[in-house]
Amino acid sequence: QVQLVESGGGLVQAGDSLRLSCAASGRGFGTYAMGWFRQAPGKEREFVAFISWARTDYVDSVKGRFTISRDNAKNTVYLQMNSLNPEDTAVYYCAAKRVGGSRVPREYDYWGQGTQVTVSS
Repeated sequence: QVQLVESGGGLVQAGDSLRLSCAASGRGFGTYAMGWFRQAPGKEREFVAFISWARTDYVDSVKGRFTISRDNAKNTVYLQMNSLNPEDTAVYYCAAKRVGGSRVPREYDYWGQGTQVTVSS
């Protein structure tokens, strides 16, 4: 069992940066692939990025602006978000997957409660 708690969201202006954190408790954090997803009002949950032991992957709309990283000693995964724009406004969720990274939300085993990111123009 893994519990995930996101933090770091907030209200920012276009062009600003935010760093989201996701703290995990439970055993075996280092063995999980970790993903970030987001969901805007009225839209489906969307893949943002994942990090596994082998690689990282990003949705095209955030490439070059967002960076996913992890600190296994701290059981934490991060999402550094730069050059934010209003289209990035959403609730951001982190998720853990037992085997390999994926862009598909239903393939993840554990989810956090989400943190709101709002970008004003």
